[in-house]
Amino acid sequence: MIKASVMYPNTPGARFDHEYYRDTHMPLVKRLMGDYCRTYTVDRGLAGGMPGAPPTYVAMCHIYCDSVEDFQKGFGPNAKQILADVANYTDLSPVLQISDVVVG
Repeated sequence: MIKASVMYPNTPGARFDHEYYRDTHMPLVKRLMGDYCRTYTVDRGLAGGMPGAPPTYVAMCHIYCDSVEDFQKGFGPNAKQILADVANYTDLSPVLQISDVVVG
């Protein structure tokens, strides 16, 4: 299993609508990716590693798929529609990482 993590750097003055992301955007991603997306999670950054430090990322999602190929099959054909929705909840540029889930 792989995990595609989409992370939004915590940037002062940036806009991020957590409710829209949780309630509208991620369900859209799941619907468009269909069975290629086994499940997903959404995180809201709370704090950094030191007391009082801000979180590194304001938000993240993790999309779980059986393989990189399945992620590409689910996301690729829908990328235009998914990416067009980003402006509805943020002005940040996301960072993507795909990882092999070693322990789940």
